[in-house]
Amino acid sequence: MKKCIMISFLLTLFCTTVSIAQTVAPDSLKAQLIKDWERAKIYTAEYLAAMPADKYTAKPVEGIRSFAEQMLHLAQGSIGLSANGTGKARIFPGYNMEKSATAQTKDSVSYYVNASYDFAIDGIKAMDANKLGELVKRGNLNESRLSWIMKGFEHQSHHRGQCTIYIRLQGVTPPNERLF
Repeated sequence: MKKCIMISFLLTLFCTTVSIAQTVAPDSLKAQLIKDWERAKIYTAEYLAAMPADKYTAKPVEGIRSFAEQMLHLAQGSIGLSANGTGKARIFPGYNMEKSATAQTKDSVSYYVNASYDFAIDGIKAMDANKLGELVKRGNLNESRLSWIMKGFEHQSHHRGQCTIYIRLQGVTPPNERLF
């Protein structure tokens, strides 16, 4: 029963998203994507600044990512998913920054995270907005360019949100949300 309700919800959400995307001019949609990614970059930079440099390797519990690894995972996801949507060639191909010992410092994490946002934003700026509906196949998935970009946005939001706990465990108040 729960599975049926979830499938119905997801189908409704998908149809609504497609319907909204069809009624918004492609250039307006592109402008909104750029605005949201730029806002997310600023918000994430506040998270990076809030965490003390000596706590970037802190983990809430053993067996999960450190703060640095979470943020580097966020960066890798932003690069990969937005590349699928924009068609822009990935930066840092073949480099697993999340597992790189030299990438774990505050300066390195900030560099890679900011580079990932710049990559996504520049890719969206450079793309033809009329191609947002084109399908792009990666593995078993065949999604629109818009869907890949939105999945990238959802991914970075999710991992930044997880980092709220990491920051709070250090006795630091995380940044206020930035909805607009």
